[in-house]
Amino acid sequence: MSAVPPGVLFRRPGGLRFSLLMARNSSKHQLILLALAVALVAGLFLLPKVIVKPKAGKGELAQDAARTANRDNGAAAPSTTSVDMMGKPEGATAEQPHMTVAPAKRQEINTLLAKYNVEAELGAKLRLATELADKYKGIERFDSAGYYLEQVALTRPGEQAWKRAADQYFEAYSFATTEERQKMLGAKCQELYGRVLKNNPDNLDAKINLGMALMASANPVQGITLLREVLAVDPRNEKVLYNLGLLAIQSNQFDKAVERFQELTKVNPENVNGQFYLGVALAQTGAKAGARQAFQKAKSLSTDPGLAASVDEQLQKLQ
Repeated sequence: MSAVPPGVLFRRPGGLRFSLLMARNSSKHQLILLALAVALVAGLFLLPKVIVKPKAGKGELAQDAARTANRDNGAAAPSTTSVDMMGKPEGATAEQPHMTVAPAKRQEINTLLAKYNVEAELGAKLRLATELADKYKGIERFDSAGYYLEQVALTRPGEQAWKRAADQYFEAYSFATTEERQKMLGAKCQELYGRVLKNNPDNLDAKINLGMALMASANPVQGITLLREVLAVDPRNEKVLYNLGLLAIQSNQFDKAVERFQELTKVNPENVNGQFYLGVALAQTGAKAGARQAFQKAKSLSTDPGLAASVDEQLQKLQ
C-alpha cells in the first residue's frame, strides 16, 4: 500500500494519524499519496487511526510505521531517565528495537538531561529545556519534546509558548497506535490548546488542532463544531477544508467530501493532496471522468514517483 499524504485521517497498519498537517513546510514533509482503492476504504477504516507523517516513498511508510510505533513511550536510552507518554519523567525501561537511537544522539541527550537535572539557575534551566525539546523532536520523541516545552510554558506562559508545547504533544498524539494512548495524548492536546485559546481565542491553527484532538474524546461532535467555526471565520482555510473533506470520506459522506475538496482546489488548484482526494471522493460517487481529471492533475503537480504510482493504480481501477 502506498503512503498517506500529510494530514490524512485514514487508518493505516501500525497506527492512526488524524489529518491536519496540510500547512507543513513542504521541504520537510514530502507529499506522498495513498493509493486508496475503492475496495480498501472499508478495510482502512477498521484499522487504528493515525496522523501520518509521510516520508520519501511508499516502502518507507511501512518501515516508518514499525520503527516509530509507540516511540514516545521512552525518550532516552535505557541507562538514563526517560519520559513517559504523558511527558513525565520515569525510570528507565528496556528500549524496544523500533526505538533505536543513534549512540551519538543518545549521548547528547544524556548529557543535556544530566545538566538539566542539576541546573538551579532558572534562565539556564529553561534554555536547557528548550534544547532538550529540540533534541527529542529531532529523534521524533514528540511527547518528550512537549514535556520540556511545557516546562518552559509553565514558567513563562503565553500563547506561543503554550502552542509550541501543544504542537509537540499533537505530533505524539498523531502517531498513537492504541486507543488508550490516543485518548491520553489527545487529552493533553486538549489541555494545552485550551490554554492557547484562552490567551487568543482567534488562533485558528490551534482551534483546528484542538478540533482534531477532540475526535479521540467522548465528544467528537465538539471537534467537528470547532472545525466548522473555523470555516465560518475563514471559508478559504485550506487546512480546515482538507480535514473536513477527509472526515467526510471517513464517514462515507462522499458527496460532501467532493464539495469540500472542490472548494479546496478552487482556493488552491495546486494543492496535490486536495486534487488526489477529490479524485478519491469522485470515484466513490461514480463520477469517473471527474476522478480521472483530478488524479491526472495531482500527478502533474508532483515529481514524486510514489504519487505517480498511486495515481496510475487509481486510474487503472477506473477503467
